Amino acid sequence: MDPRNPWQALTRPRFARGSWPWRAAGYLATGALAGGAACLVFLVLAVFSLFLVGLPLLLLSGPAVGGVERLRLRLVDLDPAPDPHRVPATPGLTAWLRLRVGEQATWRELAYALLLATVLWPLDLIALAVGIGLPVTLLSTPLRLAVDGHEAKVVKLYLVTSYAEAFAAALVGALLLVLLAYPLAAVAGARAALARALLAPRETGPQDGIGEVIASRARLVDAFEAERRRIERDLHDGAQQRLVALTMTLGLARLDAPPGPLADQLAKAHAEAGQVLTELRELIHGIHPQVLADYGLGAALADAADRSAVPVALAIDGDLPRLPAAVESAGYFAGCEALANIGKHSGARQAKITARHADGVLRLVVEDDGRGAVDPARGSGLTGLADRIAVLDGTLTIMSPPGGPTVLRVEIPCPAPTENQAPTEKPAPTERSAPTERSAPAGSSASSSPRTASSSGKG
Repeated sequence: MDPRNPWQALTRPRFARGSWPWRAAGYLATGALAGGAACLVFLVLAVFSLFLVGLPLLLLSGPAVGGVERLRLRLVDLDPAPDPHRVPATPGLTAWLRLRVGEQATWRELAYALLLATVLWPLDLIALAVGIGLPVTLLSTPLRLAVDGHEAKVVKLYLVTSYAEAFAAALVGALLLVLLAYPLAAVAGARAALARALLAPRETGPQDGIGEVIASRARLVDAFEAERRRIERDLHDGAQQRLVALTMTLGLARLDAPPGPLADQLAKAHAEAGQVLTELRELIHGIHPQVLADYGLGAALADAADRSAVPVALAIDGDLPRLPAAVESAGYFAGCEALANIGKHSGARQAKITARHADGVLRLVVEDDGRGAVDPARGSGLTGLADRIAVLDGTLTIMSPPGGPTVLRVEIPCPAPTENQAPTEKPAPTERSAPTERSAPAGSSASSSPRTASSSGKG
């Protein structure tokens, strides 16, 4: 494997003949230049900071130096150092400044910039003077003797008066150029390690990683729900209205057509259009039912129970508040999925839905007296449902022994919104607001459940 940094290159037998000595020299040389420039900039900013003008620029100069240093680090470290800064959640200069000031990476970069401007760049110059300057001076002895014609001083210590001595000094310089390449690369490797330690992202702790994952999952859920509502709105305002117009047109044409084959074909087309319109309405209802948006989870579950093929008893907490849209949607589709599987595969005669919110947790329980033996691995849709709930940091538990009964329990942590955060939708109807315990009439068929609910496997 090819070396990735000077430390690995030093262990290779062909180090002196490779490009790593030149990489190390280039890294130290550019470090001396960058450090000298940073020193001048800091001096200017320090003067202006006395009048509180350059203080913000002085504080934010660290990220600028850090960006340059991460690019320069590629000379001696083939593993790129990623940017440790986060992207602001909202656009704008104020949000960017607030985020940068609060990040540890910004202050580490400022510390590195001050270190570079005061200590590191003189050390880079010293390393270059010893590792390259001294051998080059010795190598140039014959040339300087030829220019002077009489004598040449070797590093201000030894006087050379003959070409034999001059070429001997050049030979020593050539040997030193090779030998000093090793400590020069070691110094460059140490400098690169220091830069990576201060400028590259640090390994985040488990809690930080988990928090970021949870936040990203929440953003994905919000984006998914927004896209779901957009599709529902486009279908309702676009395709459904066109189908209504088409159905009315076919109905009028059917009335105007004389009896015969043409009238029969128009009647058939009118019936097909009506069936398509019915299915489209069911699809729109399954994507995002209006009752869920207007009245909340309790009313939506009651509506799903009314549409179920199996009689459903409801036990919905009258104090069930309006919850975040993603939580209500997940709870609703969990209930719909369970009712769809019950109606199609369980052979149950009765089902029950219990929903309540307490201690910052939404608890939804769906029970049935069917044959049991539910196996999520057989494609019942429960695996996808569990993944959907897990995105909200919730849990799905299924107890289904052979012979039944089957109990599906959903728990989603979600604090109830305060009065200032509560949705402004219309309140739920009176008959839904109190705890209820009733049986919903059976629907005509299991297909009346929302289309998004899975219908395969046992339930």
